[in-house]
Amino acid sequence: MAAAVCSPDTGEAVYRSRDPVCNLRLRVHLQRITSSNFLHCQPAAQPGKDLIDLATFRPQPTASGHRPDEDEEEEIVIGWQEKLFSQFEVDLYQNEETCQSPLDHQYRAEILKLEDSGGRKNRRIFTYTDSDRYTNLEEHCQKMTTATSEVPSFLVERMANVRRRRQDRRGTEGSILKSRIVTWDPSEEFIRNSHAISSPLQTMYIMADLGPYGKLGFKKYEQVLCTLKVDSNGVITVKPDFTGLKGPYRIERDGEKQELWKYTIDDVSSLAQPEEAAREQRVLKDLYSRHKEYLSSLVGTDFETTAPGVLRLFVNGEVVSAQGYEYDNLYVHFFVDLPANWSSPASQQLSGITQTCATKSLGMDKVACFSYPFTFEASFLHEDTSAEALPEWPALYCEVLSLDFWKRYRVEGYGALMLPATPGSHTLTVSTWRPMELGTRAEMRRFFLGGSLELEDLAYVRIPGTFQGERLSRFGFRTETTGSVTFRLHCLQQSRAFMEASSLRRRVRSVLDRLEGFSQQSSIHSVLEAFYRARRRMQEARETLPQDLASPSGTTGS
Repeated sequence: MAAAVCSPDTGEAVYRSRDPVCNLRLRVHLQRITSSNFLHCQPAAQPGKDLIDLATFRPQPTASGHRPDEDEEEEIVIGWQEKLFSQFEVDLYQNEETCQSPLDHQYRAEILKLEDSGGRKNRRIFTYTDSDRYTNLEEHCQKMTTATSEVPSFLVERMANVRRRRQDRRGTEGSILKSRIVTWDPSEEFIRNSHAISSPLQTMYIMADLGPYGKLGFKKYEQVLCTLKVDSNGVITVKPDFTGLKGPYRIERDGEKQELWKYTIDDVSSLAQPEEAAREQRVLKDLYSRHKEYLSSLVGTDFETTAPGVLRLFVNGEVVSAQGYEYDNLYVHFFVDLPANWSSPASQQLSGITQTCATKSLGMDKVACFSYPFTFEASFLHEDTSAEALPEWPALYCEVLSLDFWKRYRVEGYGALMLPATPGSHTLTVSTWRPMELGTRAEMRRFFLGGSLELEDLAYVRIPGTFQGERLSRFGFRTETTGSVTFRLHCLQQSRAFMEASSLRRRVRSVLDRLEGFSQQSSIHSVLEAFYRARRRMQEARETLPQDLASPSGTTGS
């Protein structure tokens, strides 16, 4: 019957509180359930009710006029780290010869003071605080499983002694940590001792002396009712959890009588008064406002704006990976080419080189993952403000190379891409190629000596900046397709024209006003170029026709 109303869940619960832990108050109620007082206090059987609710059970006075035992039931309110002495500690510290440490002498003085003031308020329920020896022994001998032959590992022992190690090294390692932040040559013992974390932690045990009447004060009858642990972040760990709406917890004692105990643990901490809560809210609001002002002072109120008619382009990029190449140990050399009317700050670096990365097999390809970040800034000032003028966008060139065992490099491929004209995040993959020679001699030289054909000007991948003609011929230039490089670009554009166009809602007139919708303009531009090419081909085809067929008068009807 007792199992029907008792809670079987004795797991721990974790709470977080911003209030000081010294305000924590717990009410513990302990009661013994025996066959004699159970039958004595059993109410009359009611029709249709066979179970007895132990939660409403209270022992009644006997015929002699006194309670069956004052030790049968006890209820007490306990504060955080409040010391309640057990009968064993009272008997122990009354003898002055057993007091060895300053804490023992302090406990002896408190016990003598309690006896002079009328005795202890508790009998069976007592506590062990964070300073007691029981806390150190309990944490040192704590088991992780229920196995009787369990041997704790090194990590378990170190984690169990976190609180004690923290207290021991407060005054000894403080100066060492300040003067020696990095240990360049750590020993194995230093690594083992520094592996476990050391976070501030305080522990408290709520105990009960479950000995029979007249035999209180024996260690073998001590039983842990609740364990409380609090760290510096306000995290409170309670094992078992507060009773609340659940049934009481039960304890079965092995022995001749097989005694059964039940107990409850409730949080009875007093709530803050409305005045105190309002004052705390005002303090927090003032703290948050001061922190906001501090952050605003760091950021500043004057943001840098662009000059009229200027477009600023910010690119935060990343060389993600390279795949599909012949050799291992790859690295990428890249740079940004700024066309006419583009400029960058003097301290801006428009080129970079990644680290050497070994490839790994992903599916059918060998992939080298770089994750190399880069960033740059450029400004555009267009001299032609007509609506028909379109700016030329910057290009990103890349060169993939590999290192052999003798640290000699080989060119694996060249590639280029146009930077996205629309702001936002873009993931682009560039296919690369490399120049090649016919015959096995060139490949053997590339394999053994590391030499291969290279481009003197990387801009030759697209159109060189020094080219002044109308057609760029690459006839006779032999290339071989190699792998690909993946870039991730985050682009941001800034211009006063965007703000003015959106605020005034006026018609777009200049090229800078139309840069906000540059994606549509690039599409229109590509369509117009295709139309011009088709018209030129039509004109060339018409010039090759005879004059009688090319002229409108040469057409005949059927």
